[in-house]
Amino acid sequence: MSCKKVLFLVLAVVLSACEKVSPIGILVAGTAVEDRVKMSELFYRNYYNDKVFLVAKGDYTFIVGADSHLTTDSGRMDEMLAIGLENDDLFYAHLGDIADTKAEYYITLDSLLKEGKSRFVDKYFVKSDEYTYWDTRNEYDPTTRLYDEIVYPFFPVVGNHDITHNGWALWSNIFHSSFYEIDVVVFQENGDLAFDHLIFLDSASGTLGMTQIDLINQGVLDGNYSDGSSIYRHTFVFSHTNIFRPQFFEFASTFTREETFFLLDQFEKWNVTYAFCGHVHTWDDRSYNGVNYLTLDAMSERNNPDPGDYLVRMHVPENGKVNWSPVHMSYTTK
Repeated sequence: MSCKKVLFLVLAVVLSACEKVSPIGILVAGTAVEDRVKMSELFYRNYYNDKVFLVAKGDYTFIVGADSHLTTDSGRMDEMLAIGLENDDLFYAHLGDIADTKAEYYITLDSLLKEGKSRFVDKYFVKSDEYTYWDTRNEYDPTTRLYDEIVYPFFPVVGNHDITHNGWALWSNIFHSSFYEIDVVVFQENGDLAFDHLIFLDSASGTLGMTQIDLINQGVLDGNYSDGSSIYRHTFVFSHTNIFRPQFFEFASTFTREETFFLLDQFEKWNVTYAFCGHVHTWDDRSYNGVNYLTLDAMSERNNPDPGDYLVRMHVPENGKVNWSPVHMSYTTK
């Protein structure tokens, strides 16, 4: 291909994206990945006894969205939360770039999540007394909880746009940790228990960083019996930065080659069922070494102003293969 054709192709891509949010953006981060992971590890260790466990009965579902880039219009985010609640999804995962970096946008996001939790509690919880609530979905656990102790099942990873212009301070004020895990306890119809694993990685800087790699190598996120077999039936990994290039003219992963191979090997060791990525604002679905990799398009109104299938719903059956279906979003920009 001639130099002129290459230049024209690059110019065409740039100009076509002028009205949209760039997947890369301008990285002016106030915190490096090392600092974010160290802060996250400290939070994790201090609150280890408060580790989140989700409870499911038999089959369950969850939804995943990416790159909402919330600004003054919170319609798509509100719709995602409403869809999850209406369909009784066990949890709602977000793959980063949740909001553009302004305090007012995070105030809007915080209010949105508080309203979402209120609707969630109204649907699934009843008051046992003036201050405590009981979860009507979980007959296995009669424990009552204060309102602040009820976990709203919205779990994000941090994206590159979330850390621009000192955005980490805004993001972490709401979500606290960029590197964490959650277990799903599944009560099966035959009376047995199964355990699934959710792993959330910090890839916002396009690298895991040495601290995060060291923690993974130390087995912080592992779950194995003494014979080396996995405790977990399924493991799902959530990360912002994509690993594979969806098409030749789109962005490839910004992980170094060594980190890419490390992740591919680690996902295989974890026996990952699905790894979810965002960042590039386009769909990609492929398998490598027995792991399914699903990259999602942006749910941002600026990138995709028309209604469309911008979420996925994962179906996790008690018996059978995990599968997914697209979820339609109807909201259009005001």
